Amino acid sequence: MHDRFQLLKIFATAARSSSFREAACQLGTSPQTIGRAVKELEGQLGELLFHRSTRQIQITQFGATFLRDSNSLISELEFLFEHSRSPETEPYAGRVGIVAPHSVGRGHVLQLLGPLIREAPECLIDLRLEDEVTDTVGAQIDIGVRVGALRDNRYVARQAALVPLIVVATPELVRQVGEPQLISDLIQKPVSGRIDRDSGRIWPWRFNSLNHTPSSPRFVSDDPEAELQAVLNGWVFGQIAAFLVIPYIREGLLVPVLRQFEPPPLPLYVYRPQRGPVPRRVRKVFDTLTESFADEVRFPFQV
Repeated sequence: MHDRFQLLKIFATAARSSSFREAACQLGTSPQTIGRAVKELEGQLGELLFHRSTRQIQITQFGATFLRDSNSLISELEFLFEHSRSPETEPYAGRVGIVAPHSVGRGHVLQLLGPLIREAPECLIDLRLEDEVTDTVGAQIDIGVRVGALRDNRYVARQAALVPLIVVATPELVRQVGEPQLISDLIQKPVSGRIDRDSGRIWPWRFNSLNHTPSSPRFVSDDPEAELQAVLNGWVFGQIAAFLVIPYIREGLLVPVLRQFEPPPLPLYVYRPQRGPVPRRVRKVFDTLTESFADEVRFPFQV
């Protein structure tokens, strides 16, 4: 079954031809396809469009009137489709809505998109920072970035990186209170706690054999970057995503501990909520983010 625009185009081509075979040659299809399309359109209209013989076709009076009326509509539709495309001089013109967690969006998405924004200044980046999965349709989100499992299997997703969780502290704090050797040693150490914004409870620290929920944290926050700052201040030990702490570990400002108990790393996904045709600008941003997060130099995730 053809859509009505296709039927009109096939009919108009056939009306300018001496036979369905000639129309088929112009459209790169078979005479049978042309015949079926014309018959389908006639069925919808309830009128014959052509008188047919074995060698030629002749348009009916109704068909001639319908052709005159449909030609202007075909021209308008072709104009609409043609001029709705981004011009070649600005192939990425338009808005791209992105949602990402605060720590990933502020610290990395902005940096990773820098070269693209310079290459395609006509592309409008609309970045929304949310730690929870948002209403992607209502917020007009084209692309999302998420650390952890994606619960909606309708998304078009690519795993771009793995994110270890690392327990870190300043060298000074480790010298003052000692380095924990076992997970149970954390009970006696000053530690941070991350607040779950939905429940108000502290997220457990994840390890390879068990979880540990800080019972008497020295510092709590619902923001991972605030938690990181508390660790950098030398107040507490914290379990923080690798991409946030690796630069400080490499500079010697933080030291990792309890490495032997680290849990499996979390996946980082770049995803599209909508299936189907994708504008060039959305595909460009999607591919740029996927490739950039997979580049360990640009997005460090290994100590």
